[in-house]
Amino acid sequence: MNTTAKSETTYATIIAAAMDMAAAEGIGKLSLGELAKRTGISKSGVFSRVGSLEALQGAVLDEYDRRFADEVFMPSMAAAKGLPRLVMQVNLWLKKISSEATRGACLYTAGAFEFDDLAGPLRDRIEQGVARWRASLRKTVLQAMEAGHLRPDTDPEQLVFEIYSLVIGVMHDVRFLRDDTAPKRMARAFNRLISTYKSFNEVE
Repeated sequence: MNTTAKSETTYATIIAAAMDMAAAEGIGKLSLGELAKRTGISKSGVFSRVGSLEALQGAVLDEYDRRFADEVFMPSMAAAKGLPRLVMQVNLWLKKISSEATRGACLYTAGAFEFDDLAGPLRDRIEQGVARWRASLRKTVLQAMEAGHLRPDTDPEQLVFEIYSLVIGVMHDVRFLRDDTAPKRMARAFNRLISTYKSFNEVE
């Protein structure tokens, strides 16, 4: 393995360990020293590859964005515009946050609580990520209204708020209560929620 490939492999190892640590303990709990212990790489070796703690946190969110796009956003784009796409977005999001591997870790949703009363670049980055995903959901809701899938008096912001509330609820029960039935409960709650917004013209 050449030097460049080895360096890239080491960097990937560091980011993977940081992702696991952030998922389990919160992105604010990341530390270069702890990553050095977990990866068996010297602290100076970790620093030389990721730089500052702030740079590491940014890199972790970049990786989370990449995975979210691969696992949720891009696959949902294959669904038809409107309600089918909204259902796909929520189902894939639910699958991701309730997976056994991450114990329901959504770095943005969890980070919103972790940094809700703090100021700084990391909080700004998390807020931007949350806003970006909510805007995507809102766009899909609007498309569903235009297609006649949802009632014309649907309030997109209200529906996105309610979807987010369900996600926060399932994260709480999966992570804190260790309730493996929570994802199924959320799926039922989402189906019931959508049924109240469906247009009378929408065919099951």
